[in-house]
Amino acid sequence: MKATLHTLQRRGHILMKRFVSNQIWNNFLRSFPFWIASLLTGLLAVGYALLFSVAEKGTQYVFHNYPLALFALTPLCFLLAWWIVRQWAPGARGSGIPQVMAAIELATPAHSGRIGKLLSLRIIVVKIMSSITMVLGGAAIGREGPTIQIAGSVFYVINRWLPARWPKLSDQSYILTGAAAGLAAAFNTPLGGVVFAMEELARIHIRYFRTALFSAVIIAGLTAQGILGPYLYIGYPKVSGAHFTLFFMVALTAVLAGAGGAVMSRLILALLRWRNALASGWKNVLYLLASGLVVAAIAYFLNPEILGSGKELMTRVLFTTQKHEEWHGAVLRILGPVLAFGTGAAGGVFAPSLAAGASLGAYAASLLEVSGANANILILGGMVGFLTGVTRTPFTSAILVLEMTDRHSIIFHLLLAALVAQVAALLIDRHSFYDHLKKQILQAEKPATTPAVRQGE
Repeated sequence: MKATLHTLQRRGHILMKRFVSNQIWNNFLRSFPFWIASLLTGLLAVGYALLFSVAEKGTQYVFHNYPLALFALTPLCFLLAWWIVRQWAPGARGSGIPQVMAAIELATPAHSGRIGKLLSLRIIVVKIMSSITMVLGGAAIGREGPTIQIAGSVFYVINRWLPARWPKLSDQSYILTGAAAGLAAAFNTPLGGVVFAMEELARIHIRYFRTALFSAVIIAGLTAQGILGPYLYIGYPKVSGAHFTLFFMVALTAVLAGAGGAVMSRLILALLRWRNALASGWKNVLYLLASGLVVAAIAYFLNPEILGSGKELMTRVLFTTQKHEEWHGAVLRILGPVLAFGTGAAGGVFAPSLAAGASLGAYAASLLEVSGANANILILGGMVGFLTGVTRTPFTSAILVLEMTDRHSIIFHLLLAALVAQVAALLIDRHSFYDHLKKQILQAEKPATTPAVRQGE
């Protein structure tokens, strides 16, 4: 009897070891594709960022040395960037975040075949080509949304390439993780990437792949840091000496910024609807050329800060004594993304939203007669508020700006700005900019509902 019990115990121990070994091995096999995709995402994000920077510097070189050439360069780049998307990959237009959101919802057996129109190797190439062309023309776009679609494409393609017997996670898991890794690599904000995935994208329980999510964000971020160094996207603005009364000023700034973000979103959506109503052909060409001429004219005659993503504006108002901004400067930083995004070419609104928020924050500081470090707090609050007004992700917006500046002492100011801006934006539009675009994509990609279903039968 004792021998039998001993034999059973030994066999149970052997089976348990095998089970644990198999579990570890399976977990490794599941995680390995995520690690490869994260490494590739980091490399692509760095390469894309360098190309983006070269294109922005090219625009500035042309403007400062041959300013009249902008009247030819900007319209031609707008037209070419739109044509690249229209000709080779319509799913690459715009920011890229709505496409990722739509792909996550389409990641079901009934619709999974349609994801390839939104996430693919072709999307990566066209996204980069079109957005870089737009930037060279001086368009007020960012690279962060496109980086998220690029990263989502990398993760999705790798998951599609895995052998049939490979232990897999769902397409949703891969796309969601790719988006988080892309944002982390683009902004060097690992917490922002994780929070964005949960707040904006997650419609599934991440506990089943949270290790893969965290490791992907870390690997993508470290890859970018390994090449670019441990940089901050913005830097270390002075924010010391904040008084309690400044909370009320931050709240007022957030109302202005949150409403501004919602208004900009509605303007872009209205312009896109009007564009869609245009007959294809020469009318579209004329519109694109006219948009480029308007941007060039504003830059030449009024204010060159309408050009580019707006990072130079953020640096100027946060790190120089010239913190005050006129109202028309803020209006132009809103108008720039409207004109650029309305072309239908590739380009994001993350960085332009931050720049518009910084401009509104600086304008609020001038109205409230706030200067120095306290003005910087209003500027950062404006950045959080405007981004919240566009994305409706208040926690993500606050964490992103916090990580970009490493100013933990004003975390409550940033959170307050996010909360107030969310309320102000909801009074203008209940849905975020990305939600509106996602619905349009889903309507185009999902098959039409049968008459019987529409009647509830």
